[in-house]
Amino acid sequence: MGQGEVSDAFLQQVFRKVDADASGSISSNELQSALSNGTWSPFNPETVRMMIGMFDQDGSATIDYKEFKALWNFITEWEKVFRGFDEDKSGSIDKTEFRKALTSFGYRLSDRFYDLLIRKFDRTGRGTVAFDDFIQACVSIQTLTNAFRQHDRLQNGQITINYEDFLSLVFSLKM
Repeated sequence: MGQGEVSDAFLQQVFRKVDADASGSISSNELQSALSNGTWSPFNPETVRMMIGMFDQDGSATIDYKEFKALWNFITEWEKVFRGFDEDKSGSIDKTEFRKALTSFGYRLSDRFYDLLIRKFDRTGRGTVAFDDFIQACVSIQTLTNAFRQHDRLQNGQITINYEDFLSLVFSLKM
């Protein structure tokens, strides 16, 4: 096992603890109560719902052990990214750190857009984004980008769609 990897036995033990009702699957409520965003406040329920939706392969609105393992890896990787861009080690990402993160992912966005992102994903009103909200923001941007690219036939960063197509595009996204 490489550094930072955990054993299957450890993950099974964690899964059993999180699966509070011993049903063999984890609900969003069970997952939310088990996750920490590093600020001693509950993980954002919208982020939990989004992650369950991403990893729930059978449409049960819960995750089984196999899905939990994939989710664990996803969260672990995002935590590494988050810590790497939390330059001041405050436990949250400010506008400058957020810009550096998204720029490193290949996004070139305006200051005005970063102001909007901070307003949208800052639940504390301090001008920063916690770990769970950072995940939600990044996954949302990636999901929207993928949907946009399907309509960007010339790959020039512009699309032309009518209003109903726009609504269909947005409401068909799994977010």
